[in-house]
Amino acid sequence: MLRRDPQDRHYAFYRALCGHEVRRQFGSVLRVARGEFGPECEACQEARDREDARARGWDLVGADPKGKADYRIYCHADGCGALSRITRGNMVTGRFTCPGCGAGWSTEPSYLYAMRFELQPGKHAVKLGYSRIPESRLNYQLHRDPELPRELLCKVPMRTGRHAQRIEKRAHKWLATQHPGMELPHSEFAAYLRVKSEVYRAELEPVILRLLDRIARKEARAATKSFARQRSRSKRMRDS
Repeated sequence: MLRRDPQDRHYAFYRALCGHEVRRQFGSVLRVARGEFGPECEACQEARDREDARARGWDLVGADPKGKADYRIYCHADGCGALSRITRGNMVTGRFTCPGCGAGWSTEPSYLYAMRFELQPGKHAVKLGYSRIPESRLNYQLHRDPELPRELLCKVPMRTGRHAQRIEKRAHKWLATQHPGMELPHSEFAAYLRVKSEVYRAELEPVILRLLDRIARKEARAATKSFARQRSRSKRMRDS
């Protein structure tokens, strides 16, 4: 504590561990001392928000004009330049769409992925899905406990999120037909994961990885053909 706030007897100024000076209510400091939540520094949080935004190709503009603590105003600096009101959490995970150019999960490149989760010691489960940022799904969105052992086994590039969604549905349909009864009941993983379906028994992991490998080879061939067609069209246009 540095000094009391002469304007409000309920507040004082403190030196945070990071070295910045912060103004806090006495009650809030007591709650931090009891471990109810961690100490926060506005200057350090703003610096983190700026770094998170730049990692996604956006710039932090300022606080939310509606006063919501979890929202910020950002500018799509590496895109169309549009301004958007986005939650800090969604900026970290990338789960938002630009209102100006429409860049988002459906139009941007995506991935199919396979992830392994250790639900209990010696009991694993495999999740097959799609995401624009599989690492974000793994680290922030799927688990209920951040200490849950988990691993990203494989990811296959897809040209768009919509295409990834279509291929993923075909993959689940194939697995249900060829390997019935291998999908885990929701009751067996509900306490660990924030999804309701499309989680498989550990025995199916090699099958899923082989399936993703086949899909990857097919996508690579399609991309090669598409590139060749584009080069051919460009050559015809130059010759004409």
